[in-house]
Amino acid sequence: MSRPRNDTLLRALLRQPTEYTPVWLMRQAGRYLPEYRATRAHAGSFMDLCRSSAFATEVTLQPLERYALDAAILFSDILTVPDAMGLGLSFVEGEGPRFERPLRDADAIRALAVPPMESLQYVFDAVASIRRALKDSVPLIGFSGSPFTLACYMIEGGSSSDFRNVKALMYSRPELLHHILDVNARTVTDYLNAQIAHGAQALMIFDTWGGVLAPDAYREFSLRYMQQIVDGLERRYEGEDVPIVLFTKGGGQWIEDIAATGCDAVGLDWTTDIGVARARVGHQVALQGNLDPGVLMGAPDHVAIEARRVLDAYGPHYGHVFNLGHGISQFTPHDNVRVLVDTVHEYSRTMLAQVMPPDHDYGTDEAGDSGVGLWLPS
Repeated sequence: MSRPRNDTLLRALLRQPTEYTPVWLMRQAGRYLPEYRATRAHAGSFMDLCRSSAFATEVTLQPLERYALDAAILFSDILTVPDAMGLGLSFVEGEGPRFERPLRDADAIRALAVPPMESLQYVFDAVASIRRALKDSVPLIGFSGSPFTLACYMIEGGSSSDFRNVKALMYSRPELLHHILDVNARTVTDYLNAQIAHGAQALMIFDTWGGVLAPDAYREFSLRYMQQIVDGLERRYEGEDVPIVLFTKGGGQWIEDIAATGCDAVGLDWTTDIGVARARVGHQVALQGNLDPGVLMGAPDHVAIEARRVLDAYGPHYGHVFNLGHGISQFTPHDNVRVLVDTVHEYSRTMLAQVMPPDHDYGTDEAGDSGVGLWLPS
């Protein structure tokens, strides 16, 4: 696995010195970009977009053509995993994901099994295609949903406001929920290791719904299974470290527990003070985050002010990857994203210059002839 020319993200995730704070955005390829909307319309449907390595590559690279982002993230969806288990995934415009066969019956739950990874080959083909297109310019992040978050969709049949079916199962038949979670954890482990084998250089696990749990339930039904995945992942591949980021939305109260899994970085949503978080766990892990995505709806000068506020809160220390506290909204003015990315790079350079010896070798960040029109910080 060759190292990208701009490896700032990888070094930050491993808490190594960096010249500036790297930045990427959750859902950075998405509906806020007109070129994405055009490609999705051409593809015909969201799943057609995901299942085509050519389309997935095209939309993954689109935000990097516009902005000086420090990483690409695989364009896919967390629900490809339960879809491979035969639950019948579909996306209805304006309504979100739906499963034709949600897990409501004990026999169906007991029959749930790890699917063959061949059923997800289109994802791995996309990973390989994106890596070729990037030409080692920036790292490629692979990802999956957490076992608990996947279970929420699998049991509820789609999105939910109260998770009543999940919680009813948790508090009446916990052994059935544990079976789902164990199958999910084993599947996600195989899935992420296959992404690594096809070219993913860092990994992120999205625990979107872990924050709806009570503390003891979080540790038993969410964190336990993310720990299982971390323990089973390839941490080095072809001589290179593969950093792992765990992100629980609403999980700020558990960051010590998350850090103790052995992950390389903890993602934070915007409800946690990143400076306080660094004081609590910064000696163990890198931190990723954590601007409120709503800031990007404001005036450009306020975007810059709030970005600097997050950087100031973290302070002039290594081990920070700048990101939003959750996914970027489809209504975001795309010019505000440029303001954000440029502000993070420029302001963090000034901050980190205070602590970096002038003769330190950061490695090579030059874009060179990437072939994809990327602008990379020098």
